[in-house]
Order: sequence, then structure tokens, then C-alpha cells
Amino acid sequence: MKRKGMGFPRFKNKYRMRSFVFPQMLKNCLQRNTIKLPQLGIVEFIKSREIPNGFAMEQAQIVRKASGYFVILFLECDVNVPQPVAQGFPVGIDLGLDQFLATSEGKLVKRPKFLKVEHRKLKLLQRRLKNKKKGSNNRHKLNRKIARLHQRVTDTRKDWQFKLAHDLALDAGMIFVEDIDFRVWAKGRFGKHTLDAGFGQFIAILSWVCWKRGVHFEKVNKDYTSQVCPNCDRHTGKKALNERVHNCPECGYTTHRDVAAAQVIRFSRIVGGGTLRRH
Repeated sequence: MKRKGMGFPRFKNKYRMRSFVFPQMLKNCLQRNTIKLPQLGIVEFIKSREIPNGFAMEQAQIVRKASGYFVILFLECDVNVPQPVAQGFPVGIDLGLDQFLATSEGKLVKRPKFLKVEHRKLKLLQRRLKNKKKGSNNRHKLNRKIARLHQRVTDTRKDWQFKLAHDLALDAGMIFVEDIDFRVWAKGRFGKHTLDAGFGQFIAILSWVCWKRGVHFEKVNKDYTSQVCPNCDRHTGKKALNERVHNCPECGYTTHRDVAAAQVIRFSRIVGGGTLRRH
């Protein structure tokens, strides 16, 4: 019989562990491009940036990725960083699959299909993988090639999102986005496209970039943002997904559907404090 609280033994693959942490670091362990790690000794590494003055190193994490090994340094400094104040020019942002995002100023950003670019090559490699013997060197080499391809897609997506976030925060004093649980989107009909776009990662990156640049960032209520006219505040009803133009029957205001939603997001936060007025 199976005992309570016990399960079947888990196969421990030698490639399963991807990272480990040194919880305590020695003083003056960092010298130029070398770091002295407990039990490992002095290890050379490529420093991506200099350590700021006044920061003390608390921990170090070694991470193994498809492209090599990386060291992540955890720094600590006793300083109070104030949160950005809500002031300046406001910008509303609406995210979607037709256009990656639309701003309240009328800017439309096309959704890049990072996975689709490499999908054919990835499909061929994975098809070859099923014919390789488990535990063989050929299977291991092919797995590493597939992992490097996945990392290329991930790095390309993250680099593009960082550049877009800096571009959005450059001329804005406040940025407002919808408070959406993108995990629900990922379980829907267009789940593959949602995961490829990486909306959740982009929101996290945008929040960090706004904090770094002193731009106020806030999530607002997502309800009815695509059903309200930003010009006259009339409730225009639910739109079909293929209906990409907002045309208000009350005031005649016409614009792109996503741009109208972004304007509603900006207007609802400034005027209604996050609650849309509905008629």
C-alpha cells in the first residue's frame, strides 16, 4: 500500500538543477572581473556593469542557461527611494493581439511574432529529437540546440519589450494600463499568441522602467474600456473582435478601437479614479 504523504520516487536527471545560491559572501570577494565564491574559489566572469558605491554584496546566485553560466549578485544599501508622484502628461495603454498596444495619443505598435519566426526550425529540431536514444550524447547535443533556440526567442522578446517600455516612458509623466490577469488569456483560444506576446512580462518591465525614470505607473479597472466612448462617455455596447473601428452613434467620434480604449483608460483614472461612468 502507498503510505500517506509519500509518492513515487522522482527520477533526478543530472540536468534538472539550473541554479544554486550562496547565502553569504565574503568581504572584498569581488576584484575587477573575478569573484571569490565559497567552495569554488576564484572564478572569472564578464561584468555587465559596475557595482554602485555604497552597496554591499549579500548573496550570489549561479544560473545555468542554454548560452552558458551567469552569476547574479544581490546588493543591499540602506537608502529610501521615494515612489514617483502622479504628475505630468498622462498616457493610457491598451494591450491586445491585433495590435500589441495602442496609446491614448494614437500610437499603434504592431505585435511581433517572436516564436513564429523560429517555429519552423524549432519544429524540425523537435521532430529529430524523438528519434534520439535517451541518455545519448546526440540527444544531449540536440537538446542544447533546442534550448539555445528557445533562449534566443526569449532574449529577443525581452530586449524588444525593454526598448518599447523606455520609448513609452520617455515623454510621459503618468502611464495607466488595464489590470488584466493574462493567465486567463493564455487558457483561451489564442493562448499560443498570448504567450508569444508576453503581456505579463511587458507589464512588469514597464512598471520597473517607469519607476527607474520617475514616471507614475498604475493599473486601472479593465471593465467596459472598449464599450465606452472617450469623447462623450456614452456606453456604445459590446463590440465583436473583428470590429476594429470605434464609431460613436451619439457624438460621431471615430477612431481606432484600441486607441479609444486607451483614451478611456486614461480618462477613467484622471476623472473617475478608476471607475468608469456608464449610462
